[in-house]
Amino acid sequence: MATTTRMFCFVLVMVLMGCCCSAKIYKVGDSKGWTTAKHGSYYEWARRKEFQVGDSLMFEYDGNVNDVTQVSTRFEYQFCNSLSPKAVYSTGHDVVTLTEQGYHFFITSNRSQCVAGQKLVVFVVHDHPMIPPPPRKILPFGKDYKVGDSNEWRVPEESDFYSKWSEEKQFHVGDNLLFYYNDQVDDLLEINSDLEFKSCDTTSPVAVHNAGQDLIRLTKPGIRYFITSKIGHCEAGLKLRVVVRPLSKNVPKKTQLSPFDRLIKWLHDSFTPHPHH
Repeated sequence: MATTTRMFCFVLVMVLMGCCCSAKIYKVGDSKGWTTAKHGSYYEWARRKEFQVGDSLMFEYDGNVNDVTQVSTRFEYQFCNSLSPKAVYSTGHDVVTLTEQGYHFFITSNRSQCVAGQKLVVFVVHDHPMIPPPPRKILPFGKDYKVGDSNEWRVPEESDFYSKWSEEKQFHVGDNLLFYYNDQVDDLLEINSDLEFKSCDTTSPVAVHNAGQDLIRLTKPGIRYFITSKIGHCEAGLKLRVVVRPLSKNVPKKTQLSPFDRLIKWLHDSFTPHPHH
């Protein structure tokens, strides 16, 4: 029995080690590193990457003239406010591990360089499969849709581009919309009605987003409307109408085991001795 238990633990450890290896290290700015940059440079660097919990950002820079200041809020990020930092790094070679989902904001405390464009926001979408995720009590695991695909969220060449993009898909409760855009050029507003959508009325938004990387969870059936507040952009076609369908009736009511849990169950069943009759 002891041998079986040790064998099971060994296999489990190897599985966990294999999962951990999927974490990535991203060198911020690639060959240019963390330095004075024009507006949008670090947005362009981050926009085509998918950051997950467990990944790390590597900042390389001249520690005599620069630093990495992590701030807590979008307001501090936008206005280069480093008065109440979440953390400050100044070695010139700093590795910051992304330990939780959501937004992570980085600026330099050199205000003139920050205002010029030396700041970075990353959005961590989900975990690496190192630890089995907790069961979702309310919503199922849905799909992630990157709005506009490679075009992302920007003024389209054809005014009906986002209408066609939406009509080709079936959205359900539990799905996510991922909006990627240049926060110096555009923003994201959610509005209430079809009338506001058609007239590009920005006076009474349900929510305003302007981080450049926004995740919108579809939590209930109905119609969701998204536009931009930038003059002329909505009228040119930068708006999205999404029909959210109820949960599929063929979704089983009882919680299914995740792939990780199924693997653990298989290992347990395979290595646990059974009594002979």
